[in-house]
Amino acid sequence: MQFNDALLAALRGARHLVVFTGAGVSAESGIPTFRDALAGLWTQYEATQLASPEGFADNPALVWGWYEWRRMKVLRAQPNPAHAAIASLAGLTPRLTLITQNVDDLHERAGSADVIHLHGSIHQPRCFTCSQPYAYPPGIPDEPEGGRYLEPPRCGRCGGRIRPGVVWFGESLPAKAWNRAWQAAQDCDVLMSVGTSSLVWPAAELPEIAARRGATVIQVNPGETALDGWAAWNLRGPAGEVLPGLLEAMR
Repeated sequence: MQFNDALLAALRGARHLVVFTGAGVSAESGIPTFRDALAGLWTQYEATQLASPEGFADNPALVWGWYEWRRMKVLRAQPNPAHAAIASLAGLTPRLTLITQNVDDLHERAGSADVIHLHGSIHQPRCFTCSQPYAYPPGIPDEPEGGRYLEPPRCGRCGGRIRPGVVWFGESLPAKAWNRAWQAAQDCDVLMSVGTSSLVWPAAELPEIAARRGATVIQVNPGETALDGWAAWNLRGPAGEVLPGLLEAMR
């Protein structure tokens, strides 16, 4: 793939590069996106039944079982070339801030440090009642019992049910993560949006914040998104192909 000289110059000259990733990056490691995961075994359920406080209160075994199914997929997945390229980019720019909408740890496993998780982490469950953190037992879980139902553990402090550590429908983003992301979007001179539909708010606002502040926005996505009009360059293709090529061209 050939890259525009002005694009490469913008990346090489970046003072503060923000990389903003979405579900498309993890999908290339075989992790189903949220919509993909509602197919097959889970197709009979509405999204709010599986990913909302009300859904968990109504049927905790169903929700916990679904998230354990997703966590099992994450634990068995491996970082892909896009994750590796993003980790390597940190060595080519004075400052790189990595912001992700993904709830897995593939960026960390690829070598990225201090990742900002806007939508929480599937590996950091907590009590539904008192928010006390819960530590998973070591190892990879088996397929949820019966394919879908699995009673959640109980909190050692208050006895409440343990919930997944992700942001559900109707919940606010973690304040610390959002504030750090917002500040980075305000401060950066280049923002690269990778593998995100740019439809989930308020996260989707970050590239627009950067663009309004004069930053150069670069988008990597196989298809058109709502961000197309804001991006100086729209690089079409899978992140696992585009980003390694971009990294090589920068060197």
